[in-house]
Amino acid sequence: MLKGFRDFILRGNVVDLAVAVIIGAAFAAITNSLVTDIITPFVAAIIGKPDFSALVWNLNFHPSVLGDPGKNAGVIKYGLFLNNLISFLLNAAVIYFFIVLPMQKLLAKFHPAKAEPPKTRPCPQCLSDCPIAATRCAHCAEPIPAVAA
Repeated sequence: MLKGFRDFILRGNVVDLAVAVIIGAAFAAITNSLVTDIITPFVAAIIGKPDFSALVWNLNFHPSVLGDPGKNAGVIKYGLFLNNLISFLLNAAVIYFFIVLPMQKLLAKFHPAKAEPPKTRPCPQCLSDCPIAATRCAHCAEPIPAVAA
């Protein structure tokens, strides 16, 4: 029983997943700090108010519905939702523009795209596209010379 547990824990994908979670948590702290400490103050300078948590909507129903006339039925805190939405969008933008996009450009330099050989060629008679292996054109039935390999 312990041998099976040991084999499970020492699998490559379990260890890789654990490393990814740890690095992801550290990376989340970096991106959250970038958004909170650098980008949000710029947004605050432009908009004038970086925090929308004070925005609430009080729901007050008729006392006969609640049974107790002194209580509010509820408070909808849409300002907290706006804060979380803006934080998510800023985090996503930071990750895309500062990490994903530069990594794609860097990888494109190291691994340039390979040109694929053409899959079709033009018919010499009617100029329609024919598969490379074709010996006759499907449109005009003209014989097509074989392609030199």
